[in-house]
Amino acid sequence: MVIVNSARCLEYAMFGHVETPARVASTVARLRRERHEWLEPVGCDLPDLLRVHDELMVRSVRAGNFHDPDTPSFPGIFELASLAAGAAVLAAETALAGRRAFSLMRPPGHHATRDQVMGFCYFNNLAVAVAKMLSEHPDRVKRVAILDFDCHHGNGTEDIFAGHEQVLFASLHQSPCYPGTGLASRGNCRNYPLPPGCAPDAFLAALDEALAELRAFGPSLLAVSAGFDSYRGDPITSMALEVETFREIGRRLAAFKTPAFGVLEGGYAKELPDCVAEFLAGWAA
Repeated sequence: MVIVNSARCLEYAMFGHVETPARVASTVARLRRERHEWLEPVGCDLPDLLRVHDELMVRSVRAGNFHDPDTPSFPGIFELASLAAGAAVLAAETALAGRRAFSLMRPPGHHATRDQVMGFCYFNNLAVAVAKMLSEHPDRVKRVAILDFDCHHGNGTEDIFAGHEQVLFASLHQSPCYPGTGLASRGNCRNYPLPPGCAPDAFLAALDEALAELRAFGPSLLAVSAGFDSYRGDPITSMALEVETFREIGRRLAAFKTPAFGVLEGGYAKELPDCVAEFLAGWAA
């Protein structure tokens, strides 16, 4: 597996905030014990951001004059958020070159809508990468399937790609839960709200249904928002997945025979490194 990571993503933090540098630093340390190839990303270009975000939002992140209680402004956050988006782009390009890739970066992205930062997310990293692949590789990338298995609904990704004929989006998420969206499917956005306490068997059954829909779409690229906050010990959610469940999620994705890449979204338990390692081991099988 190719891992895309930069130590620069550890450069911001707020005391008491659950989205900490330690979650990525500890996961990097865990994965360094295994045989992965590591790539260093660069920040994405402004045109890449503007494919999925409106100009006023991008300017507000650059100036630090946005307001969301979960998504604070930090010095240099524009550059760091652009770097996370650039890492997703590099992971997508690596996938098109024939190797599965995973962007292990922060900040996450799937709550960032076309015009709003929210939920720890400044730019929608996965959406930036998907839009760039569709725009710059039209002969190779005709359709993209997006799977989001973070415990929270990927409302930002849905907002950006709703009605897009070349994209099919599927989200598995706890409901009720933040941000309170994703209660029903509409058009090209397929939602699988799952109750608090959802056990591994029920989660995997919903995953199989989602993957069948995505496979029937006939995609030439699979993009995965990989969140690990459905783990039973996560401090801000109420699901019941085990560490081993994430290996099984990876195994199911491994059967998806298209170029594929993933990006880290949520996951805040101390077991996050093991959850990610199991997922990648299953996916690389």
